[in-house]
Amino acid sequence: MNMVALITGASRGIGRGIALQIARLGGDLLVNYARNTDAAQQTAADCRTAAREAGHAIRVEICQADVGQPADRRQLIDFARSRWPRLDLLVNNAGVAPHVRADILDADEASFDRLIQINVKGPYFLTQQVARWMIEQRQAAGAEASYHPKIVTISSISAYTASVNRGDYCVAKAALSMLTPLYATRLAEYGINVYEIRPGIIATDMTGPVKEKYDQLIAGGLTPIPRWGMPEDVGKAVAAIAQDLLPFSTGEVINVDGGFHLRRL
Repeated sequence: MNMVALITGASRGIGRGIALQIARLGGDLLVNYARNTDAAQQTAADCRTAAREAGHAIRVEICQADVGQPADRRQLIDFARSRWPRLDLLVNNAGVAPHVRADILDADEASFDRLIQINVKGPYFLTQQVARWMIEQRQAAGAEASYHPKIVTISSISAYTASVNRGDYCVAKAALSMLTPLYATRLAEYGINVYEIRPGIIATDMTGPVKEKYDQLIAGGLTPIPRWGMPEDVGKAVAAIAQDLLPFSTGEVINVDGGFHLRRL
């Protein structure tokens, strides 16, 4: 049986990049999306093509669900369980940016609540549901079986980098980062490893409006590796985890940021 991966927010951007890398490994995919059905269908088609070119036959399904809504989270897991007998990989990728970048002295509570609901509460409780399913499968398979499920959360350098014109986003990503040590600690006894991938400046729809700003910052030495990150850069990090190349690591943060996190004199 192929590895089975559920990737939230996988219709475009980083999520799409992750899905394509998993497809190239021969993994079945559940592509979750919130609104854009056409984009999700295109990602699914491209994943099938990528798998075929790599010599694999995979199954790709799409499922609309807003991870910020409890009913949608349940629907997503029910959909997955109706299609596959197990789940090998959860990638918490879905997330949103503020509608308006506002100075923290002017920002409103509605934006804050929206970001916490989708970027923090959503993955926190989706992970809870998936973890219960993975534990069921681990116990059914037996401790010595080859079933080694994994959970990956995509956060951001904004978890520790202050951007005063989008404080709600930074606070949400900082809170999201605690999900990994919590679940890594809780799930280790079941053989479920948990990771955080912390992307830097990645070329996606979300960063499109500030491209000129970041072009200048990168040219000025913002990152030791002097280029934009691409969705496939994040996808390759997830692929390494999916292949069980980090079996003695859990609760780990993997920076995919061109070296942004390095402190230099």
